[in-house]
Formats: sequence, structure tokens, C-alpha cells
Amino acid sequence: MPENGLGRRELLGATGVAACGLALTACGSGGAKAQPVKSIKGKVLAKTADVPVGGGKIVEEWKIVVTQPAEGVFKAFSSVCTHKGCAVSTPKDNVITCACHGSEFATDSGQATKGPATAPLTPYQVKVEGDGIVVV
Repeated sequence: MPENGLGRRELLGATGVAACGLALTACGSGGAKAQPVKSIKGKVLAKTADVPVGGGKIVEEWKIVVTQPAEGVFKAFSSVCTHKGCAVSTPKDNVITCACHGSEFATDSGQATKGPATAPLTPYQVKVEGDGIVVV
């Protein structure tokens, strides 16, 4: 046995615990540079003329789908399907469809209307300013 009283197994175990602790500390303290979340508040998502009644527009930059379920009514939701995280397609006939597994969502509420998704799309509050649709 070495002078410090630790055998090879104990020394390896202690080294492993120390390495794990360092790895966890690095992750917890931002050791890897975390990408800042873009704030979309106040951002113009789309022009009102680009969002047809009963349809919508995908804003890929922010992973948002903007819809116009009725004349002059604009809504916005996450364009990430709540089933498996696939991107939804451009809405038509007041339906937002996920191309991966066929889930469907209502353009006025984001509610799942056909599975396999059961959870609604995450909504964003929007308002019309001039000819733009802006996140509140």
C-alpha cells in the first residue's frame, strides 16, 4: 500500500469522483458558452399582407408560425410540434399540420385537433402595428 494509505483502487476512485465533480461544475457554471436566447418581444414577425386568411406563414428565424384564422385576426404559435419536435408546415384551410407524423393544430388556438400530438402549440401574444404583426 502507498505511503498515503490509498491503494490503487481507492486512488482511481477518488480521481474519478474529482473528474466528475469538475465536469459537473463546468456545466453548471456556464463552462460551455451558452447561446443567449433571442428576445422576440417587439419584433415584426410578418407583414399582414403575407399571412392569408385561413392560412399562415412560418417564420423560421424564430420557429414561429403566424396565422390569420379570420379576417383581421392574427395569432402566433411555436412552429415546433409538441409530439416529437418536428417543424410544422405552412397552415392552410385553418389547419397547421406536422409533416412528420400528421398531427394537426387549430390556427385560432394552437390546440391539437388530430394526434399523435395531444398538447397545444405554445402561443405568442401578437398585435398589429401598421402593416406588421409584432410580438407583444
